[in-house]
Amino acid sequence: MNNSEKTVKQKPTGGAGNMPASKPRKEVVIALNKRAYHDYLILDKYETGIVLSGTEVKSLRDHKASLVDSYARVKKNEVWLNNANIAIYKLGTFTNHEPTSSRKLLMKKSEIRKLENKLKDRSLTLIPLKLYFSGPFVKVELGLAKGKKQYDKRESIKKADVQRQLKRVKL
Repeated sequence: MNNSEKTVKQKPTGGAGNMPASKPRKEVVIALNKRAYHDYLILDKYETGIVLSGTEVKSLRDHKASLVDSYARVKKNEVWLNNANIAIYKLGTFTNHEPTSSRKLLMKKSEIRKLENKLKDRSLTLIPLKLYFSGPFVKVELGLAKGKKQYDKRESIKKADVQRQLKRVKL
């Protein structure tokens, strides 16, 4: 098993009490947004589904995606992912997709309303942190984030250096 693969326990669905518990889903990371952790303070995380075409899914299976400079917005009670780059599928035909088009994210209306209220109140933004397969489904992990100042970034770097030095001393 790779570092990017892990198993996620699935909540049982259905109303019948005698149904067997569902199998845990395998999680395979497609793309990470490491820069988001450097530039933003992540306050909350949300897991969402995403609407994709066939060639987009095939391109994601080849791990051809980038979340750098992408963000999410709430428009008309829907959440949209903008500037996420999913490369063109090289074996696609005229049905191929646009690499940086806006893609709809799947969230419950109640979650969207709560999220919209949080975004209006403070100077917060939605940043995609991770794009991954959860079983056969493509999921996006969104982070409710606040931008860091330059001195906050320096402080984060210092803390990480201290942690690394402590690990070296313990080994």
